[in-house]
Amino acid sequence: MTAQSLVELSKRTYEIVPLKPPVEPARLEYKNFKDAPDWRRIPAYADVSEEQFLDHRWQSKKSITRPDKLLEALRGLVSEDFIKDATEGFARAPMSVRVSPYLLSLIDWNDPYRDPLRTQFIPLKSRFLPDHPKLGLDSLHERADAPVPGLTHRYSDKALFLPLDTCPVYCRFCTRSYAVGIDTEEVEKTHFKVDEDRWRAAYTYISSRPELEDIVVSGGDAYNLRPEQIRSIGETLLGMANIRRIRLATKGPAVMPQKILTDDEWIDAVTYISDLGRKLHKEVAVHTHFNNPNEITGITRDAMQKLFGRGIRVRNQSVLIRGVNDDPETMKLLVKRLGHLNVQPYYVYVHDLVKGAEDLRTTVATGELIEKHVRGSTAGFNTPTVVVDAPGGGGKRDVHSYEFYDRTTGISIFESPSVKPGQKYLYFDPVDRLPAEGRARWADPREHQVMIDEAMRAIA
Repeated sequence: MTAQSLVELSKRTYEIVPLKPPVEPARLEYKNFKDAPDWRRIPAYADVSEEQFLDHRWQSKKSITRPDKLLEALRGLVSEDFIKDATEGFARAPMSVRVSPYLLSLIDWNDPYRDPLRTQFIPLKSRFLPDHPKLGLDSLHERADAPVPGLTHRYSDKALFLPLDTCPVYCRFCTRSYAVGIDTEEVEKTHFKVDEDRWRAAYTYISSRPELEDIVVSGGDAYNLRPEQIRSIGETLLGMANIRRIRLATKGPAVMPQKILTDDEWIDAVTYISDLGRKLHKEVAVHTHFNNPNEITGITRDAMQKLFGRGIRVRNQSVLIRGVNDDPETMKLLVKRLGHLNVQPYYVYVHDLVKGAEDLRTTVATGELIEKHVRGSTAGFNTPTVVVDAPGGGGKRDVHSYEFYDRTTGISIFESPSVKPGQKYLYFDPVDRLPAEGRARWADPREHQVMIDEAMRAIA
């Protein structure tokens, strides 16, 4: 092509044919979130300055760990009926209480019964449902797959390391309610306190298994590890020839993002481990846990930008929770908002069978519906996989991958050939979400095994 031809080509104009009308910026809801919550509307925090509220030390010190103190902070905001309902709810809950002032400030106290954040952290007696007849306290069999206390080795190349058993907040839906937090009236816990001898036993096992490449550091919650502990754990694991990846699992950014902004020693320790991994050509990532778009504020944005600016990869895992994110529009908004903050949506878990949380569970069919609607709403790498963590230790299975699913009885059957070949894993939808015929059969204990046998014969 001659120079003259190039000049002529550059002069050409092209007609733009709009196939879709442009979206008004105001309608891009995922970009529009509360810059900061109004914490002063809570009487207990009416005189708290912005400097105090943004300080992680104040947030941690003022986090409430007793039901009576929590309800005392809410007096004047909610009705006495709500106070009574919550008091009786805490008495029946298997999880301990721990909520930060930041978290309390995000709840809509004008409508606490329907608020998605209240739903996750403050139990109400009026909302409790009977546990499913097939529920167990450790439904995922983490302890059964533990070669040493606090280390679960289920997948060939990955292990879950629990260096501690405390969190910055305690979630009603926690699948590790058998160990996390203090004992409650309902549950005597299996504790994994910080214990360097126990840690050394875990390290010995990890280093002895050449197939192990990926370690999830959870608990509890990595937010509660001291900076020197993060450095010690990170250096030890990254120093093993077989380890290629470390994930620091934490709910913290969703409930106390101030720590990332004001705890310099902690964030410097995470940055150090991330940089060390990069130098060794190994990956270090933070895996966090947002469930609802209302959990994201301008403070969250600033915290995530700080992590991103330091080159720290952040992924998110959500739990599918009734009344919190179990409709397609809410989940799409959450996924888009996370992507906007450079947080990669990774997994959405169909709610595990957890003691005292039956009112939060959803069905496999709901998980399928969510996946269908979310896929295509944003880039594929920001589209989470919806999974069932197969009860009994089968691991995470794509929600669509069941071998059998009866929507009347709510029984689904999964296989996990790369984890435990030949075994079958059963998941059970919440009974109250079944049609009348299914509810009637579960009401009769004689029918329980009959339904399971029918399901197993269907895939024989």
